Amino acid sequence: MTVSTAVQHSGSDVGLLPSLQARLDYRAGKGWSTAGLANGFVQGNLAILPEKYAGAFHRFCQLNPKPCPIIGMSDAGSPHIPALGADLDIRTDVPRYRVWRDGEIMEEPTHLLSHWRDDLVTFVLGCSFSFEEALMADGLPIRHIERKVRVPMYRTNIACQPSGPFAGPMVVSMRPFKPAQAIRAVQITTRFPAVHGAPVHLGHPHLIGIKDINKPDYGDPVPVEDDEIPVFWACGVTPQAVIAAAKLPFAITHAPGLMLVTDLKNKDLAVL
Repeated sequence: MTVSTAVQHSGSDVGLLPSLQARLDYRAGKGWSTAGLANGFVQGNLAILPEKYAGAFHRFCQLNPKPCPIIGMSDAGSPHIPALGADLDIRTDVPRYRVWRDGEIMEEPTHLLSHWRDDLVTFVLGCSFSFEEALMADGLPIRHIERKVRVPMYRTNIACQPSGPFAGPMVVSMRPFKPAQAIRAVQITTRFPAVHGAPVHLGHPHLIGIKDINKPDYGDPVPVEDDEIPVFWACGVTPQAVIAAAKLPFAITHAPGLMLVTDLKNKDLAVL
């Protein structure tokens, strides 16, 4: 397999959608975190599984819509999801992937050309980056974007509803806010059920099994000031914890915080 000739357009091409430009840049090996990139466009988490597990995983997502809202799904063996973007190639258009074997991360490649199989089904799950645009538009500060780091994410003691081999803890992302800001953040994100919706917890991290807020399981730590509370949203990295628990013989995900940029618009996901 070869990378599409569109990689030749890895410079800043006039007239390209920002989302397509981002995918072409990643396809060419450029770039890192996707936070704050291609503003206005939906980003997605990846779970790529052999077809024999796809039915059970689809059911898992239906049972756990907060952490696993499906926004796109491929045919078996196809690296393309036309509904999510023009010239989109799942194998090459994410900054970094994770290849899992028996529940362990074996490799973090920048493309999947040597790992792709004809039985793989790709699920693209909604990402909290979509509602961050709405939060910032309302004047709410997003700490990890300000500091140019990845959002902090934590495994919790909140159990997901199981389906087949898929069971395990919910992963959450955290953003610190002053109490009045946190109330506004709840109001805003409730409008976006396709990208995790309202928070699942506010304050008191230990109540959901987080021992040290300064030591996230994924992403990067950000400070929570004395006049702020941590606000936690269900996170699309949940399948990574579930895949690890299921010890699947083979699976692929994105590296946390390094997403698939689609051509969908964030504003189109708002229900109000």
